[in-house]
Amino acid sequence: MRNDVSETSQNTHDKGTSGDWSPESWRTRLDPQQVLYPDRAAVDRAVMKLRSLPPLVTSFEIEKLKSQIAEAQQGKRFLLQGGDCAERLDDCRPEHITSRLKILLQMSLVLVHGLNMPVIRVGRFAGQYAKPRSSLTETREIDGQSRTLPSYFGDLVNGEAFEEAVRTPDPHMMVRGYQHAAMTINFVRALIDGGFADLHHPEYWDLSFFGSAALSEDGRRMYEAMSRELASALRFMENLGEKAVDDLTRVDFFTSHEGLNLLYESAQTRTVPRREGHYDLTTHLPWIGERTRALDGAHVEFFRGIRNPVGVKLGPKADPDEVVELVRYLNPSGEPGRLVLIVRMGVEQVGQKLERLLQAVDKAGSPVLWVCDPMHGNTRSTSSGRKTRSVDDIYSELAQSIDIHRRVSTRMGGVHFELTGEDVTECVGGAAGVTEHDLEQNYSTALDPRLNYAQSLELAFLLSDRFRSTRKDPK
Repeated sequence: MRNDVSETSQNTHDKGTSGDWSPESWRTRLDPQQVLYPDRAAVDRAVMKLRSLPPLVTSFEIEKLKSQIAEAQQGKRFLLQGGDCAERLDDCRPEHITSRLKILLQMSLVLVHGLNMPVIRVGRFAGQYAKPRSSLTETREIDGQSRTLPSYFGDLVNGEAFEEAVRTPDPHMMVRGYQHAAMTINFVRALIDGGFADLHHPEYWDLSFFGSAALSEDGRRMYEAMSRELASALRFMENLGEKAVDDLTRVDFFTSHEGLNLLYESAQTRTVPRREGHYDLTTHLPWIGERTRALDGAHVEFFRGIRNPVGVKLGPKADPDEVVELVRYLNPSGEPGRLVLIVRMGVEQVGQKLERLLQAVDKAGSPVLWVCDPMHGNTRSTSSGRKTRSVDDIYSELAQSIDIHRRVSTRMGGVHFELTGEDVTECVGGAAGVTEHDLEQNYSTALDPRLNYAQSLELAFLLSDRFRSTRKDPK
């Protein structure tokens, strides 16, 4: 039984203004990812509890991010977004949170150096507990018999183990997700306020991959030179006593997650004193996924009414005319900083599909921030059935995207990675030389493969060099 969305008028599509919107109006629309909860009373109790709890973020922080995204749309900032494919409640541990935060901040310093502009730091933290699935159910062969259970939709919904009690959607998981998100974001704020001393000095970073046999001599020289330049610049600022060097560690840091579970999102959506409109206070930058961006769907209906900046994932099937209409619907007034379009084409299709999309949206005139997600379109399976991604494919899609933006006279204003600061072996390639044979050493993701520490930092160096080359050759 579908317990949390109206059974009537699900396919209606009324292009109204925000005046006919409410935090609950999404219930009249079809949600293809809607979880089926067996206990409606338990759903109501969980939603009521979430509504009574303090917000996870503030409207002030949301508006600050929106203003920074508006500057990125003008080419004055760059957005770095990254974190786990799917957070686990069990990973709400200090060492895990610290490692993810550290790699993102280190990557941002490398990009600041290469881009010569401020970087907006956005973590897929403190709420990335829900994941879309291609099917509501999963079937496995158990002891010679076929068994079907609900799919694993992330820890906000159910558990990963293929057992009926674990896979049955539990609405109280939304409350537990909120609690773990609150602990995570509070710890992140404490770390940001305290600063990471070793971020000042790249010579203290783990740059052991510079010595890898898989790295060419030219590549090694480039990485070492960039590391020395960055360290020298930071030491120079410190010697001058500039406050700016502290600002590199005591930075603005924003959270982001896919707003998949609309019960969770809408329960924390509210008005705030002295501001107009409603804010989704579960996160600063929620996004709409590739599977849920239908113009007449529940997610677009919900996101069109909130005051947060909103991301939208766009895959190779995205029709340029439909995307233009989606942009107009989500941002009818053309508000700067409102929309982030996160493109995930894949290395084999980005060259064929991206240019038309950029041209159509640019011609329509509404401001958007173009972000490249080189992860999702490049997922493949090995001969043993493991999902993986290639660092070479990831960088190739990034490089192609930069070139296509230059050709069309638009701007790639950000990147979106699935990564961890730990030494996992989930993606192949990179200077560290991870092969398919190495994947079994430390493959720990709940769903999609992530870049490890060395691969993430290497991509930051590669991007930094690419952008520096672009500045030297603006044609």
